[in-house]
Amino acid sequence: MQEQLVQEITKLVIASLGKSEIEDTKQLIPIGISARHVHLTREHIDILFGKGYQLNKKKELMGGQYAAQECVTLVGTKLRAIENVRILGPERKASQVEVSKTDAIRLGIKAPIRESGNVKGSAPIAIVGPMGAIYLEEGCIIAMRHIHMSPEDANNFGVVDGQIVKVKIDNGRGGIFEGVKIRVDQTFTLEMHIDTDEANGLGVGKEMGILIK
Repeated sequence: MQEQLVQEITKLVIASLGKSEIEDTKQLIPIGISARHVHLTREHIDILFGKGYQLNKKKELMGGQYAAQECVTLVGTKLRAIENVRILGPERKASQVEVSKTDAIRLGIKAPIRESGNVKGSAPIAIVGPMGAIYLEEGCIIAMRHIHMSPEDANNFGVVDGQIVKVKIDNGRGGIFEGVKIRVDQTFTLEMHIDTDEANGLGVGKEMGILIK
């Protein structure tokens, strides 16, 4: 009799939560917190570090990228600076700086929220290295929150490249990240990327996010 009562209560709880919410609890996403960083062209590496300089790998990242040992200083339009900003390799076709909203305020610039690589009309920024400096008329953005997935991951989660989803953080403080873009590539491993402001805002540590489609 007691066992039957427990079963009935369980059915009621599941019904009240709803099917989609039960399924969402199985859609767990590892979260990576991305600090401010810089991507550089060959030309700009030459200016900042010297002709022919090669970046030194510090840590391998997904998609063939790596964190370099080298760092630079960012200088905003009001001559406010942030030092020791990590360079990510390999070289790119266009230099790009990714900061948080707090960083943008500190630098005195109006960086737009953009997907990586979309720098047209973005904020200007100066970059200072040990051998020289460059000024980007556009190139500084706040990265749009996103999830890296392999094609197999995307198939398992039932999503496609470019799809916008939500991710719930259930850690006692938490909340829901909206406007999260799915990015699919064979070289990617499953991970959601948010910046330091977003992580601090919802108290994100080592817990997983819950994908909500």
